[in-house]
Amino acid sequence: MTPNQSGIMALSLRGLLLLPALAMAGCGKTGAGERNLPIVVIKGGFATPESVLHDPQLDIYMVSNINGNPSEADDNGFISLLAPDGRILALKWIDGASDSVTLNAPKGMAVSEGSLYVADLTVIRKFDRRTGSPQGEIHIPGATFLNDVAAGEDGAIYFTDSGLKAGAKGLEPSGTDAVYRLWPNGTLDTLARGDSLGRPNGIALSGDSVWVVSYGSGELYRVAGGGRVDVVKLPKGSLDGLVVVFGEVFASSWEGESIIRGPIGGPYREFQLQLPAPADIGHDIWRNRILVPLFNANEVRILKLAL
Repeated sequence: MTPNQSGIMALSLRGLLLLPALAMAGCGKTGAGERNLPIVVIKGGFATPESVLHDPQLDIYMVSNINGNPSEADDNGFISLLAPDGRILALKWIDGASDSVTLNAPKGMAVSEGSLYVADLTVIRKFDRRTGSPQGEIHIPGATFLNDVAAGEDGAIYFTDSGLKAGAKGLEPSGTDAVYRLWPNGTLDTLARGDSLGRPNGIALSGDSVWVVSYGSGELYRVAGGGRVDVVKLPKGSLDGLVVVFGEVFASSWEGESIIRGPIGGPYREFQLQLPAPADIGHDIWRNRILVPLFNANEVRILKLAL
């Protein structure tokens, strides 16, 4: 099943960046009532939702569902399609249970050109952006827990390995912490590697900068020179998702059950509370929204940012 294409906007990605600049002009101004803004709660069959992505060209939301253990290769993950008004267009648009699809524990997603890229344990899977048809996979040597994905304007795909593996008591360190870049021609670069990355999770691009938040160390940092620079400890830890929009950072915190917000360089504050297990957040550039999957509650919440 594919979404209704009648509302597709025919602008280029570069053109898309101009309009939200107006919408976001006041996003750094926080009023007293912003700490718990009204939100839209979406339920309806989600199963361990890990990431929400807005495709600005098709104007739809994609939700990756692990559907079980985040480290298990069980081939039962799926990706849902939502309309911006909250309607579920296709609960299992891409379904690991299908004979033609392999999808184990899908996490972060990004769209570039005609493809949807999905992090799935040790591989990056590609699907047709419009139809969901499989387009192949890229195995990442030595990876154990690929997590978030971001797309650059140059067509490169950036992603993290959180350095985790299944253990006797749940997830435990695997020592594979890394940040990667995959070029359209298949060339793979390791931008940073090592325990100092602190279980890198969410990744976002801002200009030429690659920003990451860590689940293990609760830090935001920029990846450069084979390591991390501009390191900032955020107010709460166990950081998962990351969005950087027009110089402002939004990060989800499992410890705080909140979204953390602030300009690059700080200061940072919790501004949206009561979000248990918020995973990989997305941003709707057309409506100035933060999209929050609740990992344990099997919900997606839509938060309208104050202007």
